[in-house]
Amino acid sequence: MNAAGARPARPGPDGPPAQERVVRAVHGLATIAPDPPDEIDEAEQFRREETLETLVERYHASAWIDSATGTRLRRVLLRALCRSFGDGVRIGLGVLVLHPHTFEIGAGVFIGNQTFLQGRHDGRCVIGAHTWIGPQSYFDCRDLEVGEYVGWGPGAKVLGSEHTGEPVGVPVIKTDLVIKPVRVGMGADIGVNAVLLPGVTIGEGAIVGAGAVVTRDVPAYAIAAGVPARVMRSRKPTERTA
Repeated sequence: MNAAGARPARPGPDGPPAQERVVRAVHGLATIAPDPPDEIDEAEQFRREETLETLVERYHASAWIDSATGTRLRRVLLRALCRSFGDGVRIGLGVLVLHPHTFEIGAGVFIGNQTFLQGRHDGRCVIGAHTWIGPQSYFDCRDLEVGEYVGWGPGAKVLGSEHTGEPVGVPVIKTDLVIKPVRVGMGADIGVNAVLLPGVTIGEGAIVGAGAVVTRDVPAYAIAAGVPARVMRSRKPTERTA
């Protein structure tokens, strides 16, 4: 680090030294405008006049339409399908949603391409406002609450259930399923390809490192990494020096 707190420049392969840059956040600072009234009206009309099965089929048919029309259609159909749905939600290509009637999606949420949100017919999934979900993520969201302003790295996964494995002489896939709630606090950040196992809570403002496998709770404002994940330090200066 130099006197300004920046890392020294490193030579580039064929030119001047490469430099780090600090730029302003985009998604987390965005102002969310209300959705157009015609979109809301159309979603309400779909909800009144179409069956759940028909709406799901229409949503899946729109999943790979790469245009402004496709983006709008996905938003309208998911609004009609979900328990609640905020303004300014962006849904990427190939996003699959199982049992969307159990979802509560806040304003300004971004869901990246090819994400799979696997709900359960009697479950509940809450995704807080302004949360960013990276491409190819997987949510086993049978009992999941993700707070506001959460960053979810591409390819990260959360599991909300596991088989008991008992009795031992029975194939594991035939044994009872235990559904365990998973909670991710406001402002937490989940790294690329991290895995949250059933029953864990990630505290407010915590950071989970890339590729970590979280088997136990992570306290608020802690930084956890590794397999299995362990707390490395706190983000709060007073706790780091205590």
